[in-house]
Amino acid sequence: MPVAGPARVPAVVGCGVVTSFDDVLAANADHARTYVDTGQPGRAAKGLGLVMCMDSRISPLEMLGLQPGDAKILRNAGARVTGDVLRTLVLAVHLLGVERVLVVGHTDCRMTKATDEQVHETIAASAGVDTRSLHFRTIPDQQRTLEHDVQRIRSSPYLPAGLPVAGSVYDVRTGRLEVVVPEAPPERGRG
Repeated sequence: MPVAGPARVPAVVGCGVVTSFDDVLAANADHARTYVDTGQPGRAAKGLGLVMCMDSRISPLEMLGLQPGDAKILRNAGARVTGDVLRTLVLAVHLLGVERVLVVGHTDCRMTKATDEQVHETIAASAGVDTRSLHFRTIPDQQRTLEHDVQRIRSSPYLPAGLPVAGSVYDVRTGRLEVVVPEAPPERGRG
């Protein structure tokens, strides 16, 4: 049941010390003054799970005509299906109402423009940090990478057989989404 009225917000946010986060804390204080809890549950209302790049030019809800609460959105560099993404999808599917998954890469992705080695070299040169123990999962071929990542989801023993999964590329210049790895046809019953 929705809670009526704005939430009370303290006049001072946090401990009152000036920080690198003052702008976002102030914006949150403004948000909280008029916030109304709708009572919306934490399940994916449209049964949709999205694996997307962290690129800040992309607004997943707007891009797909969704509202808050419609989908579970997992974001990382390059929209890669990592072990942690699979772990989170298992939870989303079995506990949070996800019934289909769309992996969304995009045009002009920085992860498609360098190799892991080049990224390590760039970080070492600019920050003096040795990142060679990290695997950045850069993307030499976006189509093949999407095919591979979609297959990782489809073949997970922890997710239901036949879970609808597709791969797509969002064009950051036109706003259009193109499916490049279609959903697999439903499996026929054995008989």
